[in-house]
Amino acid sequence: MSPEERRTEGPHARDPRAQDPRKARTQGLLRTSLLAECADRPLAEVSVSAVVRRAGVGRATFYLHYDDLTALAVDACADVVHAAVDALHAWQTGPSPLPPVRPPAALAAFLTEAAGRAPLYRTLLLPGGDGPLGRRLNRELRARAVEERAAVGAPHPELVGSAVAAAFTGVLADWLHEDIRADPEALADHLWRLLMALHRAIGPGDGPKPARTR
Repeated sequence: MSPEERRTEGPHARDPRAQDPRKARTQGLLRTSLLAECADRPLAEVSVSAVVRRAGVGRATFYLHYDDLTALAVDACADVVHAAVDALHAWQTGPSPLPPVRPPAALAAFLTEAAGRAPLYRTLLLPGGDGPLGRRLNRELRARAVEERAAVGAPHPELVGSAVAAAFTGVLADWLHEDIRADPEALADHLWRLLMALHRAIGPGDGPKPARTR
């Protein structure tokens, strides 16, 4: 599935304007332009003027699509969210119905690619997993984990989904900010074991109990 196809399955899919090819083309130009600008300098030093000049569109056009550069940056980095979700679930394309002991190769590949754009991601994904990109990543990871856990009848999907999303987003953020030192292969292995442990930690008799009523 291409990045553009993945976008039409996300939050923008409910917006009828997202189906407008002219809108999609303009936003694609702006995203590409921003990423090219951020390859040369930090996001804080990039201007709207530079982005629209590189994209070949007018300043007014920019503001028809985005409120500011941060909104554009989050949209431009949306692929990292989809890539993270896909990497964690790449094992599901294999023959076994059970998660493997070792992480799928796609997870280390994702981390390697993320490291290549660490300066930009650090602006949007703050230590601990906060920031606009962190919140988006957490939200999509949680939704996928809850959906899949509920589909197989595993207990407490909301609780485990929240734990898995928070753990992955926080570790990724701290690693990109160099608070965690590990190469992508080693981090993929540690992350995988951590996430699998979270999935196994809550059994049918565990989890939060309903509040008692008088």
